[in-house]
Amino acid sequence: MKTNSGSIGAFLAASFLFAVFSSAVYPVTAHAAQAASTTKGDVSQIVIGVPHWEKFPFAAMMKNAFEMALEKVNKEGGVKGRKVILAYADDQGKSKAGADAIQDLVNKQGAVMLVGGYGSSNTGYMAGMAERLDRPFLVSTAADDRITKRGWKNIYRINPPASEYARGLEDFFMKVIKPKSLAILFENSPFGNGGAIRMMSFCREHEIEIRAIVPYNREKMDFAYLRSTIAPLKGEPPDVIYMVSYLEDAIALAREVRELGIRSLLVGGAGGFTHPDFISKSGDTANLVLTVTLWYQEAKFPGTKEFFDRYVHSYDSLPDYHAAEAYSTLLVAVDALRRADSLHPEDIREALDRTDMQTPFGFVRFSSYEDFKRQNSPPTMVLQVINGKYECVWPLDIATAEFVPPEGMMPRKK
Repeated sequence: MKTNSGSIGAFLAASFLFAVFSSAVYPVTAHAAQAASTTKGDVSQIVIGVPHWEKFPFAAMMKNAFEMALEKVNKEGGVKGRKVILAYADDQGKSKAGADAIQDLVNKQGAVMLVGGYGSSNTGYMAGMAERLDRPFLVSTAADDRITKRGWKNIYRINPPASEYARGLEDFFMKVIKPKSLAILFENSPFGNGGAIRMMSFCREHEIEIRAIVPYNREKMDFAYLRSTIAPLKGEPPDVIYMVSYLEDAIALAREVRELGIRSLLVGGAGGFTHPDFISKSGDTANLVLTVTLWYQEAKFPGTKEFFDRYVHSYDSLPDYHAAEAYSTLLVAVDALRRADSLHPEDIREALDRTDMQTPFGFVRFSSYEDFKRQNSPPTMVLQVINGKYECVWPLDIATAEFVPPEGMMPRKK
């Protein structure tokens, strides 16, 4: 199997520096005195804290979903007759601001537990601060593997780690596409690195030629940088270009690949590729793009249709997996609080450990496997943009359409 050795070397060097930096600055677990009373303010209410940055691409969608779930749980009686309140704090998508947001939610706003977490980089810092303050934190979205690999007793996660995002896609590749060559474009971040490393391992395991491994810096994403990043793929295009990116980068990468005349099958590793704006802002470029997803509205999970219909009716827009994660995360958190013997962190953790629950996002149970601790492990799916709409093409038991190969490409079925 051939590989681009220069690209691999650059990737490994960047990954090493990132790992060294991260291990140096992530907050470490520390025994700390109880930072705040679990009954601050109105004792008829229970506060759940949400670190939240209004400027990230899925902010509005996730907040809408949290608020929908909040309305539902309070209509059902809250937690043992006490009304649930969501307290928000601005994490700014940054490490220090994220840690400060957690301290504000716990020390000033009296949050008995925390939910949320979007960006992997600063969620790691927030998780470290939650651990120091002894507050259970149920992560909804941030995917960096390390978040649930550090042994922190307060950190739980409902979404899969980045290294597991492509499981459904890998199955689809082997049973339908059977690519002979592949290139990987990814943001040099915890989310991007995790997805890229997993795909590299998959390719090597199945003897798929890796034509290029291309990390990029999203802070430099102007036209010249973008073109110089992608242009080397034009000489010998791979069967598949796999991209791990957030929304604006996903749009720009797909557009530039097509403008350069590269006809490879484009595949996204979730992230920005599942956002409805990817289709609306990419136009024809989005057509026939595949993407990993963690959820689809046609999935047969209990409450999925009700959640989807209510969201569309309430907000006149389509939710993707980020919304399903946020909605279900709050339902799981409240379920644990209802079952907990008290609002003490240890009792909340014990209740979370016993979680065995069906949600619109799927089945939720926290377990330890490999190096992961308190990690949920849901299945993943594959969507394709067909005629301006996301359709599920894998797995077949929930597929809403057949895979449509790009012109000139025939799937290699068994």
